[in-house]
Amino acid sequence: MGPVLGVGGFLEARARSLQGNPRPTSPGRAGPVRSSVAAPDCCGGLGNLDFRKADLCIMTQLLGYVDLSEPHFVAAVLAIVFNPLFWNVVARWEHKTRKLSKAFGSPRLACYTLGGAILLLNVLRSHCFTQAMLSQPRMQSLDNPAAYHVGLALLGVGGVFVLSSFLALGFTGTFLGDYFGILKEARVTMFPFSVLDNPMYWGSTAIYLGWAIVHASPTGLLLTALVALIYMVAIVYEEPFTAEIYQQKASQAYKRS
Repeated sequence: MGPVLGVGGFLEARARSLQGNPRPTSPGRAGPVRSSVAAPDCCGGLGNLDFRKADLCIMTQLLGYVDLSEPHFVAAVLAIVFNPLFWNVVARWEHKTRKLSKAFGSPRLACYTLGGAILLLNVLRSHCFTQAMLSQPRMQSLDNPAAYHVGLALLGVGGVFVLSSFLALGFTGTFLGDYFGILKEARVTMFPFSVLDNPMYWGSTAIYLGWAIVHASPTGLLLTALVALIYMVAIVYEEPFTAEIYQQKASQAYKRS
């Protein structure tokens, strides 16, 4: 269930970025403060490079641009965390009780309803993500044509993975139909599943990463890292349960035979 950035959000974001995004002057919203005194190299120079320290340096640089208490940023974090939690809790509850299927009269209608709710939540998440980027400073080192085109490429690749995943799985396959008892006859192995596990999730992550780079946004990069982390947790949580559902199906088919 990946994000689909709305056309309206894209045009709004591009229009605002073309108008310029001046850096705020308040201490909590400004970019990193540059001192006239040379600071020591936190990574010890190339000769003594420690990648753990390098990672910390990158994170420290990103946090220097980001106001973690800014309302749009907080809203984006909440949306990113809430969405997978919502669809996993509801889908498992449905698998256990069949309450949604009973309420809507059929498993397919219940699945379509949950899928529609997930799509709306993902639109809201993408909107919050965009607003969080636009409300905070841009990173000068990313604000160049080369980075912009890399971002566009990531948007394209991510879009291909998300769209092709949807076409391969269908609506019910994409939106947790197996939790409603709508099971596929066999595992999907066509593209993009032939080249990547969980292409919907990683395609969505690539879209967010490309969106952040296009806007030269350290806030977007930080939120993309959170998206990737939440998706990894979701994969760990979902895959064993889904495998168990299909194992139960195989066991029942074996007994009937």
